[in-house]
Amino acid sequence: MDSNQLISDLRTQLAWAPPWAASVAVAVLALLIAQLFYGLVVRMVRRGLHRRKDTFWRSLLMRSRGPGRLALILATLSWSVHAAPFPPREASLMQHGLGILFIVLVGWVLMTAVDIASALYLRRYRTDMVDNLLARKHLTQIRILKRAITTLIGLLTAAAALMTIPSVRQLGVSLLAAGGAAGIIVGLALQPVLSNLMAGVQIALTQPIRIDDAVIVNGEFGRVEEINSTYVVVRLWDLRSMVVPLKFFLEQPFQNWTRETANLLGTVMLYLDYTAPVDRIRGKFEELVRASKLWDGKVCGMQVTDAKDRVIEVRGLLSAADSGKTFDLRCEVREKLIAWLQAEMPAALPRDRQENLVAAPAAAPSASGAGPGEKRVQ
Repeated sequence: MDSNQLISDLRTQLAWAPPWAASVAVAVLALLIAQLFYGLVVRMVRRGLHRRKDTFWRSLLMRSRGPGRLALILATLSWSVHAAPFPPREASLMQHGLGILFIVLVGWVLMTAVDIASALYLRRYRTDMVDNLLARKHLTQIRILKRAITTLIGLLTAAAALMTIPSVRQLGVSLLAAGGAAGIIVGLALQPVLSNLMAGVQIALTQPIRIDDAVIVNGEFGRVEEINSTYVVVRLWDLRSMVVPLKFFLEQPFQNWTRETANLLGTVMLYLDYTAPVDRIRGKFEELVRASKLWDGKVCGMQVTDAKDRVIEVRGLLSAADSGKTFDLRCEVREKLIAWLQAEMPAALPRDRQENLVAAPAAAPSASGAGPGEKRVQ
């Protein structure tokens, strides 16, 4: 039995119903069959990927499920409208709705294509390595550009869908013909958003910051956790989140500790007495650094960098693979070096001196009140 015969029988069964009831019944039945078929195909594909234990392609399948389902719905409704024609008024509404659905489908497919392309591109780079500078560079670029392109596609899709509605299209034409007042107001209102979007494109190209960079922003140390379309999330050392507009990183100074490489130099500052044996302290410092598992074997040294009025400033330099290990290494060496100074040479620690000039004790006056060597006059 072909589809035309099935539709004819369905109309005979629904002769008591309104004229459009048979068309709606055909559309609903076609949608149910299409959804069952789509679910069966997706389940079979997922089982095949599960046996291969390929999580990447399974994630791509999940990304494309939405557009695929919408495309199947659109195709099914188009077939049902032609197979079981609606009355003229309802048919016009259905055609208009299908046109809007097709525009949404195209935009969704483009967004999904951008998402899948970015995932395929980033698959070559790993950020869980110690030297992940190149991976973080590409990750930052792709994430910012993907958000910018997705936003642009969304705006164009919404604009194209609204332009198919006559009332909205006439409203837009009347606003444009009325002068530029409305456009100026909207432009001023959207200025912060648009400026941050442009700042995001600049950051993606020039990359003053990247994902997982160690930065100091307004005196707060943290790591770049997210770079969104209009703002950056910096996870601080105490697990707070600092939300900073994108424009800040183009207009204000900040410190980026991992701009060129993940390796960092750390300092251990000591303030000691002028009598402190610097050579012996330097030897102990190098011994502590070389014995630590956090040291990367590159930089280890100590120098007297300043001489103040009461103490000397001694700076120890050390290096580690990344900022976290550098901080831990600094704390470890500082604690052990202070404990060694307290136990071995406490005199090297800062102290205040006071030179006391002890004068010879003066002779006590005699009982008569005369001074020494004097005779009392009778």
